[in-house]
Amino acid sequence: MNSIMQVLQTTFQPLVLVFTVANLAAMGLQVRVPEVAPTLRNRRSLAVIFVWGWVLGPALGLLITKVLPLEAPYVVVVLLASLAPCAPFLQQMVTKARGDIAFAGALIPLVAVGTVVLMPLMAPLLIKGVTISTWSLAKPLLLTILLPLIVGAAIRHFSESGATRIFPAVKGLALLSTILTIAWCLVIYGRGMLNTAGEFALLSMTLFMVGMGLITYLFGFGLKQSQRSVMALGMGTRNVAAVLAAALSIPNADERIVVMTVMWTLWSVVLAAIAAKIFAKQAGESAVASNA
Repeated sequence: MNSIMQVLQTTFQPLVLVFTVANLAAMGLQVRVPEVAPTLRNRRSLAVIFVWGWVLGPALGLLITKVLPLEAPYVVVVLLASLAPCAPFLQQMVTKARGDIAFAGALIPLVAVGTVVLMPLMAPLLIKGVTISTWSLAKPLLLTILLPLIVGAAIRHFSESGATRIFPAVKGLALLSTILTIAWCLVIYGRGMLNTAGEFALLSMTLFMVGMGLITYLFGFGLKQSQRSVMALGMGTRNVAAVLAAALSIPNADERIVVMTVMWTLWSVVLAAIAAKIFAKQAGESAVASNA
């Protein structure tokens, strides 16, 4: 049994690397530059994305860490997560929510670039008592988040047929690595997750995701319902791949940091699925009202 656990622990970080790269490459292969361009030219949309992602997010994260009596490792995760909007599974949830796919295609690369640029700059300022090197944090984000996204988008831009051909394989690898990562996490950190009961870790992440989702959906600043649902799903969920990459870059990190990041991954899928179902119902009601 010990030998099996050693194998799982040894292969965990390489598996996380495959999970991150495959998911971001799959996201990149779905990005169409002509669809991103209008959002890039829209200053209001850019301002809203920046304010929601890196002003409201960190502010809400700080508020939660001040209100709830969280242990230091959980504070680190909440603050890191507050700087990394948009889960890798956003595209699937947008489809379930009947959201604007083109708007999601623009949002994903924008927030990925924002996370890679702003997380290394803001994390050392937000998180006290933990030594976080800006470059040690930026390097894994550049290599595992931004690079696969750019490569995937470039393939889609220069060879539509090539991107279409390889997308099923990349998406399959992303799905398989996601399932294996979850399985590895449950085996390695399952007991640690149970030990968080009564420590407000689950409550803190729930308050953050629900709060971000509600605020960004209710205050759309002129966005259509199908775009507000995308914004709420993007800002309500977190790029756990970026958070995990950041957590693993912290020297001698407390194991509870990884445990809570894993919990966040699983719980965000559940909350996002519930939100997508609600948004889909709202989309149907909006369509009926428009027809009437």
